[in-house]
Amino acid sequence: MKRILNLETIKYLGKEVKVAGWVQTIRAHGKILFIDLRDRSGILQLVFTPEVKEDKSSSPTALRLLNKGLYEIVQKVRPEWVIGVEGTIKKRPKGQINPKIETGKIEFHPSNIEIFSEAKTLPFPTDTPGYEINEEKRLKYRYLDLRRERMKKNLEMRQKVIQFMRDFLIKEGFIEIETPILTKSTPEGARDFLVPSRLEPGKFYALPQSPQQYKQLLQVAGFEKYFQIAKCLRDEDPRADRQPEHTQLDIEMSFINQEDVLNLIERLYTALVKRLLPEKKISKIPFPKITYKDSIKKYKTDKPDLRVNKNNSEELAFCFITDFPMFEWSDVEKKWGAMHHPFTKPQTDNIKKIKESPENILAYQYDFVLNGVEIGGGSIRTTNLDVLTAVFEVLGHKKEEVKKQFSNYFEAFSYGVPPHGGIAPGIDRFLAVVLNEPNIREVIAFPKTGDNRDLMMDVPAEVTEEQLKELHIKISQKSKVKNQKSK
Repeated sequence: MKRILNLETIKYLGKEVKVAGWVQTIRAHGKILFIDLRDRSGILQLVFTPEVKEDKSSSPTALRLLNKGLYEIVQKVRPEWVIGVEGTIKKRPKGQINPKIETGKIEFHPSNIEIFSEAKTLPFPTDTPGYEINEEKRLKYRYLDLRRERMKKNLEMRQKVIQFMRDFLIKEGFIEIETPILTKSTPEGARDFLVPSRLEPGKFYALPQSPQQYKQLLQVAGFEKYFQIAKCLRDEDPRADRQPEHTQLDIEMSFINQEDVLNLIERLYTALVKRLLPEKKISKIPFPKITYKDSIKKYKTDKPDLRVNKNNSEELAFCFITDFPMFEWSDVEKKWGAMHHPFTKPQTDNIKKIKESPENILAYQYDFVLNGVEIGGGSIRTTNLDVLTAVFEVLGHKKEEVKKQFSNYFEAFSYGVPPHGGIAPGIDRFLAVVLNEPNIREVIAFPKTGDNRDLMMDVPAEVTEEQLKELHIKISQKSKVKNQKSK
């Protein structure tokens, strides 16, 4: 007999079926045992009685199996055991209907049971929202934490959002293209995660901070409209609501201007909210566009919360922040940095102005903000290589160094490059906001802690001396001592 999902049983009234899942709860009413069986579709009530009564709907096989001690077996079952059962779907008696679940009008009368695995007592309950439980404990046992209904709904919504984005952009003429995970280390902002090459000792790959160069090279290749649900990896210092790896909707387009990009995003998110989050209300359409200068002056931030009622969790206030400074000064490092990234197009092609007064240069950069949270950013890109070189010089890089570091970039652009730009809205942050979650870890299946540790897999972790030797890497004595102290 083929197993069906719990939710499908409502179509099999009076018929024999097979279901399987986890034991959610066990209740006894006199000698009758009720088990709530949980699978990915929902809950189904199983009813076990100690004696077999005449029932024309039951098959002879079912009666024989019951007589072989099914009731005695069921009495040993405990919460979170994984079981499979065969039996008949019946209507619930009057007065026992449960309108809170989709299978609330029926119940399952088993004729056979198979115990797939037993379970120890869980380290915490999974039938609560989970906020009351120590987060480190939840992350250590994340595979159990994901059993709770709230987490399941969050990940289901994540899938729906991503699927909606895919469908929307494909209809708009975009093509989804995957870009490499092993790439080259470049000075784009945050630190790279480095991956040593075994075949070329002393050389390294880097994990991508974003698909920045690849998506621009796809425009050189003539694809014109690219997107990807991309993993971005950055070796940044610990922050409460940041992950070393996050997921973004990566978009790049040719022959467009800033307004084209912003209008696309406005249409995408307006349609997404209407379809998937109908209970939410968007404060203002079109989304307000505020310059960086005006936002700082009026709201004291470049991530303003424009909700009319900030206590109303169903209100969504989107806005775009535009005209960012091209550069920002670091008092710590005593040098200029890129406000967004070096490939952003300055609002001037005057190289002399760029070099001599970087503090006055604005950029074709824009941020996407929701309820006071930055959920994306993008820019029109520089296609003038002399301007790009000047930008890197302001950032402290020598001209020769830039041309060497980005030789493939300079070479590609010499074969004809269209004007292009893009944006990369973060999927994690968007979901955290619209699902009213306190942080992005609640919408990621297997997140790291705020200090970049995976407590479930116990990483970062040491590797063997043989592995290090194969990669021609040595761990300094200082690092060894530090690791020993942290244990």
